[in-house]
Amino acid sequence: MLRRFYDLHRDAGTGPLLNPFPLDLARRSGRAHAHHNPMDAWAPERTGRYRPTVPRRIPRAIPDEWFNTLFAALPSNRDRALIAFWISSGVRASELIGLRQCDVDPGQQLISVVRKGSRARQQVPASADAFVWLRLYQAELHGLVPRGRTQPVWWTLRRPIRPLTYHGAHRMFERVNAAFGADWTLHDLRHSAAARILGHAHLTTTEVYLAPRQDEVVAEVLAHHARQADVYAAPVPPPPAPGYDPDALNVLFGRW
Repeated sequence: MLRRFYDLHRDAGTGPLLNPFPLDLARRSGRAHAHHNPMDAWAPERTGRYRPTVPRRIPRAIPDEWFNTLFAALPSNRDRALIAFWISSGVRASELIGLRQCDVDPGQQLISVVRKGSRARQQVPASADAFVWLRLYQAELHGLVPRGRTQPVWWTLRRPIRPLTYHGAHRMFERVNAAFGADWTLHDLRHSAAARILGHAHLTTTEVYLAPRQDEVVAEVLAHHARQADVYAAPVPPPPAPGYDPDALNVLFGRW
């Protein structure tokens, strides 16, 4: 039914040029597998017959100059600590928000997070700057929030002070983006830290981060053309063959 619907609009010029529910042209008047023997096994197919292939999107990463601008615009030590942990550890936004006091180990520069998929607790390294911003933030909270190893690390800035949620952190990052007309997300911070293994269960999930960004491709191509221009502008003559002596040839042919 869907295939014929798109065929109708394609013929009328009111739909897509390609039918997203293709069928073999030799059997267009019939249905798929019309003469399949029910006693035989089905032949394996790569994807569903009516499932179009979706291109794999390259994860976005925040360029260094944009990140420096965004970080400088953060209004509080709490926000600076959050962003510093996200960009240096590569943990998911929800994993960092769920951090408790007992999950922070400044001595070894480690934080313990509960992974989203496996729900396993895992220690992740973070930068020294992140722990410095966290210590400054904790000093501001002294006497304002309850103390204890099981208490959350992150709290709201507005009174009454409550544990910070994912939506609160998301709104904080949206406000910073709006000040510069950017559209970066919290998950883009994880992509920016993708040089490390990000805790995925399969290596193939991490391989998507190996694709270069568009600006990196353009920069590398321009650098390649610049190197080629330098080579062609001042060509270097090839070295002489082994044993070649121009003086001996001149004497041999009576030029001297």
